[in-house]
Amino acid sequence: MPVAAKACGLRKGRYSEAGRIYLLTAVVYERQSVFSDWRLGRLLVEQMRAANDEGMVQSLAWVVMPDHLHWLIELKQGSLAALMCRVKSRSCRSINLKRGSQGRLWQRGYYDRALRRDEDLKAAARYIVMNPLRAGLARRVGDYPLWDAIWF
Repeated sequence: MPVAAKACGLRKGRYSEAGRIYLLTAVVYERQSVFSDWRLGRLLVEQMRAANDEGMVQSLAWVVMPDHLHWLIELKQGSLAALMCRVKSRSCRSINLKRGSQGRLWQRGYYDRALRRDEDLKAAARYIVMNPLRAGLARRVGDYPLWDAIWF
């Protein structure tokens, strides 16, 4: 079995609940700053939007940092494992094609945290989109090219 296929099964046995809010984090392999090039970050964003447009999720907020992704979603259908496998594999393919390279883009697995509906989702979204400011990548949120939230 290819390595990529095995990696997609890392969360087997974990339960994903449609209608639930999740904060997802995925990290670039060896923490390389791949998304310092915003054009490569846009290729990842295309895959996140495709998952949204196809009804897998509703994206609430996200930020693509140079070496990782934070994504606040409501899961609509399928599992988190299937969603992340899809987004990571398709973004890897398009980014490798753009760079003329091959090989891994993402570290195996991802981090997820289920949020309760009574938690302040806007506060979670603010925390996510403020990441570039805390990292010193921008002075204002609007100056950073790789973020979005439904509330702003």
